[in-house]
Amino acid sequence: MELLKPKLTDVDEMQKIIKPYIDEGIILYRSDDEVANMIRSYTIAKENSAIIGFAALYIFTRKLGEARSFVVAKEHQAKGVGNAIAQKLIEEAKFLGLEQILTLTYRASFFKRLGFKETPKEEIWGHKVWEDCIRCKHFPICDETALILAI
Repeated sequence: MELLKPKLTDVDEMQKIIKPYIDEGIILYRSDDEVANMIRSYTIAKENSAIIGFAALYIFTRKLGEARSFVVAKEHQAKGVGNAIAQKLIEEAKFLGLEQILTLTYRASFFKRLGFKETPKEEIWGHKVWEDCIRCKHFPICDETALILAI
């Protein structure tokens, strides 16, 4: 497995991998243009030249980033792919000088194993609601867990 930054030509394959999670309401839909616009924030995992997972490190402020659009193809789960992607995002956050990484997730146990701590959603709403949450089909009844990692 190799971890690298995607190219714009990877957007279609990324959208195919994430579609089942969007359909389940687990991950927020982003258009091809939105993914393309944020392509530099993504890290992809490739195996045999196929994308098997990815996530984005989105910057909210000079101190706070968010691990988002975190997905591993179903057939590659429980094989260390997610952990490798997460470690790469943490490494990138440290390099950039961030102090914290936020995530909103249905997979809290995964992030807790990485050292993320649960935090009240009310403490992060100002950063997230008007940008992303307002577009979610679950809004305003959010049942995701908010977690933050101090780095």
